[in-house]
Amino acid sequence: MLGAASRLPIPRPVLIPSRTYAASLKPPVLYPRKTVPRIYSERKTYLYNQYTRLLESTSTAPLLLFEHVDFSANRLIKLRADITAAVTKHAKTTSLTAPSPTTPPPPPVDQPTFTILRTSVFGVALREKDQFDHEMRKKLAKTITGSLAVLSFPSLDPPQLKAVLRALARAVPPRQPKTQQQIDDEKKAAEAAFVPGRRPKRQRPTPVPDLKLLGAIIEGRLLMTEGVQSVAELPTLDALRAQIVGLLSAPAAQLSMVLSEASGGKLARTLEGFKKSLEPEGQDGQAEAPPS
Repeated sequence: MLGAASRLPIPRPVLIPSRTYAASLKPPVLYPRKTVPRIYSERKTYLYNQYTRLLESTSTAPLLLFEHVDFSANRLIKLRADITAAVTKHAKTTSLTAPSPTTPPPPPVDQPTFTILRTSVFGVALREKDQFDHEMRKKLAKTITGSLAVLSFPSLDPPQLKAVLRALARAVPPRQPKTQQQIDDEKKAAEAAFVPGRRPKRQRPTPVPDLKLLGAIIEGRLLMTEGVQSVAELPTLDALRAQIVGLLSAPAAQLSMVLSEASGGKLARTLEGFKKSLEPEGQDGQAEAPPS
């Protein structure tokens, strides 16, 4: 019996698939032995309420979606500090009042919030939000393929958004693929360090963080990366109002300039010019000469 048992095939270990990060909009599966309604833990309930508030605030506050890879806690702290520095610098450069000892300091600027999300819980919050179009939610769910992070702004300020995006591009440059020369050099280094009969020393590679902009939800609309860049190039709301006022006041300004030019001794010449333009044209296409 022992000999027969020893000849049995050794079962292979079951490979557990790695955790996938995806926002699913499918309805929850109801198992027969599960209690209904399902009771979630305090942590999941807190995250669900937090993500719901984030989605509800997108009507006035832009929400940028990012895919992050290989970010440590210290690197996240540094990234948040870079965002705060970019917003503070932008507020100082756009301030119209010069600092002086007598004037009070300006009020603190509302800072955007960079939050790491649990994608599965965010998918549940997105599924139960009826304020978004179903096609928009499907498109957003397909866009999310990895670890998700969001950057929530207190209000829509395109120049501030552009400054933050520029700071993120400098802080986390895009990853560059390895060249064939680098791959060959790594193989040669591994072969040189190999010693027969000795286990090779395990070296953990240095993680290189990566941050990719997926899109944004601005005023209840989903925008892809190109749309976010276009919004960042827009002027502020005050600048747009000033441009509209300038367009509306341009005809009145031109009329006032004509009247001011026609005042005094220039009035006769202006009327004479109008008179000549109203005279009938002759046979040769030129205006008839006045009788002598």
